[in-house]
Amino acid sequence: MISPEVIEQLRAVVGPTGLLDRPQDLTLYEYDGSIDTHPPDCVVFPRSTDEVSRLTKIAAEHHLPLVGRGAGTGLSGGVIPLEGGLMIAFARMNKILEIDYENECATVQPGVVNLDITVAVQGGGYYYAPDPSSQKACTIGGNVAENAGGPHTLAYGVTTNHVLGLEVVLPDGSVVEIGGKESDLPGYDLRGLLTGSEGTMALVTKVIVRLMRAPEKVKTLLAIYETPQAAADTVAGLTSKAIIPAAIEMLDGVMLRMVEEASHAGYPLDAGAVLLIELEGLTEAVEEQLTQVVSVCEENGAREVRVAKSEAERAALWKGRKNAFGAVGRVSPTYYVQDGVVPRTRIADTLKFIYSVAEKYDLKISNIFHAGDGNMHPIILFNKHIPDELERTKKAGAEILNYCIDAGGAITGEHGVGMEKNELMPRMFKPESLEMMERLIRVFNPDRRLNPGKILPTGMGCMEVRPMTAGQKRTEW
Repeated sequence: MISPEVIEQLRAVVGPTGLLDRPQDLTLYEYDGSIDTHPPDCVVFPRSTDEVSRLTKIAAEHHLPLVGRGAGTGLSGGVIPLEGGLMIAFARMNKILEIDYENECATVQPGVVNLDITVAVQGGGYYYAPDPSSQKACTIGGNVAENAGGPHTLAYGVTTNHVLGLEVVLPDGSVVEIGGKESDLPGYDLRGLLTGSEGTMALVTKVIVRLMRAPEKVKTLLAIYETPQAAADTVAGLTSKAIIPAAIEMLDGVMLRMVEEASHAGYPLDAGAVLLIELEGLTEAVEEQLTQVVSVCEENGAREVRVAKSEAERAALWKGRKNAFGAVGRVSPTYYVQDGVVPRTRIADTLKFIYSVAEKYDLKISNIFHAGDGNMHPIILFNKHIPDELERTKKAGAEILNYCIDAGGAITGEHGVGMEKNELMPRMFKPESLEMMERLIRVFNPDRRLNPGKILPTGMGCMEVRPMTAGQKRTEW
């Protein structure tokens, strides 16, 4: 608990309406988009970097655990305050500070909603490329923390590829500026280090993002298949011919029926799977690529390939994809989203394994994912009121992620490790690598008060003992 005296110190920084500490209010901040919960002791809403710095110094003085929060749309438990303490919510730091077309960048506060950047610059012929499915709600600060991706990362990369500069507050309250509008600055790539550090090293208070020119031509296709296997074979076929669309999204039959019933996007209810493929670029190049893509789809068993004839049709197809999680909520109010990655050539095998896991644990699993880069998103539907169903769901998720590792992939592609997958990190990294990560975190966050219990196994905390293997020497922190 935070003492009343400290609460008053915090309130003096943010004002009487900038702090929440009643239990009924804190309940709203005990969760994100994952399945675990834990409340903070207090939530504060700063309006400036100076206020963030002052709040952080108070937390340091009183040794309070500290967690930063954006919109709470994350899917790995990244903003769940495991040890309570102080939560700094950036909802009021939501201004676009500068749009610089000459240098093709924008400077924004962390609480700016992802899509709002594109809305602000599209009149000038630009857009912000990273487009998570939650882009209408998720904020840039959270995107930076988790290194968020989205459907179009196949061609344009994830958040780290679009961050030019950062202003951050360290756990001791000091303010540091990293990078800037200039490209290829000398020194260490601290932008790359902090982007994706999941709030364990610093609190982001300002971001300079790269703007991209809107493409001259866009074509969106819906390829329809009888089986997920045929759709997966198409992805491998496109890869083998060195065809790289802007996006390749796959929905299996279970998912596309939920999506169509909710959004009426034009997906066929009787299909086994569909691929949503988007091409962007110069008009002539897009038309040539369109012919190639249609040919590969048909070679791999597509029963039909539809090309959106208007912007309205294109928008409807993407609305179905972007609103997919909401569509699942109509069928099952509780579900568990996974985020494993496999080589594109292993998508078909992985889908077969996922379906076998669903049968093994008597669960319904739907699939919607970024097929172009093998980023799988199996969605496990469950009823938390049925005894042991949540436990079966967690076991199913762990089996899927372990399979992804064994297939040559990884435990996360864009959702982050958070508290959901940190105990799986030893499956991917040797003890020496994990110890190096711990030492690196402590350079910025020496007493691990900032977002504790995330990314690394919980046995790697200060003076805690890690389980030993035969012949391994005991290590203490």
